[in-house]
Amino acid sequence: MLTKWKKPVVMVMTGAMLMASLTACGSNKDGQTEEKAGDDSFYSAKFEDGKYVEPVSITTVFPITTNLKFKNGENIDNNVHTKWAKDTLGIDIKYLWTVSDQNNAYQTKLRLMLTSGQEMPDIISFRGDPTLISDLISSGQFTDAGELFDKYASDTYKEAMAQDPTVWNPYIRDGKRMGIPILENAYNNDPVMYIREDWLKKLNLQAPKTIDELEVVMDAFTNQDPDGNGKKDTTALSVGFKNNLNTWMSETGWVFGMFGTMPNQWNVGADGKLAYGSIQPEMKPALAKLQDWMKKGYISQESGLYDEVKASEAFTAGKSGIIVGPYWMTGWPIPDLKTNVPTSEYKPYPLPAGPDGKVGRHGTPISTGAVLINKNMKNKDAFFVYQNYLFDNWANPSGDGPFSKGFAKGYDYDIGPNGEIYREQDSDKIPGGWVDAIRYTLTFDGAIIPFLRINGLAKLANGEKPSTPYEETLTTSIPEQIQAAKIVIDQKDATMPSMFTGTPTETQLSKGDMLSKLEKEVLNKIIYNKASVDEFDAFVERYNSSGGTKIAEEVNKWYDGIKSK
Repeated sequence: MLTKWKKPVVMVMTGAMLMASLTACGSNKDGQTEEKAGDDSFYSAKFEDGKYVEPVSITTVFPITTNLKFKNGENIDNNVHTKWAKDTLGIDIKYLWTVSDQNNAYQTKLRLMLTSGQEMPDIISFRGDPTLISDLISSGQFTDAGELFDKYASDTYKEAMAQDPTVWNPYIRDGKRMGIPILENAYNNDPVMYIREDWLKKLNLQAPKTIDELEVVMDAFTNQDPDGNGKKDTTALSVGFKNNLNTWMSETGWVFGMFGTMPNQWNVGADGKLAYGSIQPEMKPALAKLQDWMKKGYISQESGLYDEVKASEAFTAGKSGIIVGPYWMTGWPIPDLKTNVPTSEYKPYPLPAGPDGKVGRHGTPISTGAVLINKNMKNKDAFFVYQNYLFDNWANPSGDGPFSKGFAKGYDYDIGPNGEIYREQDSDKIPGGWVDAIRYTLTFDGAIIPFLRINGLAKLANGEKPSTPYEETLTTSIPEQIQAAKIVIDQKDATMPSMFTGTPTETQLSKGDMLSKLEKEVLNKIIYNKASVDEFDAFVERYNSSGGTKIAEEVNKWYDGIKSK
């Protein structure tokens, strides 16, 4: 956990914000810098020493996810985070409602709020369905967030957002940036390949660098009893495509990447236009390969029924030897492998190359959601006071601030009798256990500078010494995670980003579900050898005539508009 402050709060505010508004500054009788409230001032209420003199409120709503834990009798309405916001910044966070986010309940409740015409809170933070964000924007209840961002965001916040300016694209309406992107870690879900190292050693095999070498390993893992129990009960590769072929874990996107396409997303075609990956010609040989692997037992007959987590269970149970997914899988769920098979070993490896030497993998969006700001919010600057503080002090902390060890003592860290610091791995030494209080924050993860984490991990993997508190914290990462992160960076040229980040087009909204169902049915039939690979050609014709061609026109119209800016 990354936890050190860069500067004391007064220094932060004077450095990052007051310089942007010198005309609004004055000096009090003690000679301290002071902001004056008023329509033309930087702050909407009297602001001194880094906080509002009289607390201002932010109303919002919040999803209680299953991994959100509380302690000390706290809840989302009243906890160490809400107390911090009020005590440190003079911001009183009020939740109009919260909901346990099972079965997309947060999204459903927001949708009901929208359709029933209820008044929206001051801010809404949402990650997920872009259609809902689009509909919320279309309600007319939210303001030009980009204009506010330009005025109020600190330099650190702006620099983080500038690492990928395209993050604004989904929220632009008539030239206005109607939502503030919630930033994520870059390359966070870009995949690497994990292989049972002990199986390789036992069978005297080398880690595969090409698809031909991969198939040698797969055949051995399937047919040469790598777990030594005398039974033919292992598979080579854990995959699950119940949801999609190209997904976030236990996925098959890299197989298609070896042949030059990426399904379930929009890629740049040879003509420079965007093309839907699932209908590109390169799909056909990749489907034939998966069909062959299914016939040979290299992948499970249940793969089409498995989601990402279910598919990973064969690997963590010691019954498959290869799985592909993000670098953070070394933290979950892969450690279950050691629990289930104490003698097991695994290592991350680069994705292998296809028949023509190609390597392809899906990318990771740097933003998967946004904050919308109600146009009637009384103290719009308050959101930025809050978020600037986290970007300036939490995202890439220096070592001399009040959060130098963690967000909150007794929650995500504690201090032992000899000054030692207890963190997540020492949860049993923290009274009441380790709790990740930063998850309570308005944008779910506090503040993230997109490329900071992956570049820091790769730097450590290259043998360089940590040079910042952030990097010092990264040194406590699982060694295999550091190595996996380096592989992600080393293969970054293989990334095939999803190029359409606009709101769903008119035809996508009207026919997208039907086309997705058709796509899934036909492609699964081919992989299961219930249809010939040649069935793919008829599928493409049907897909295009059923709305696919129209969608491509709409998507490329959006793309042309983005390229021209």
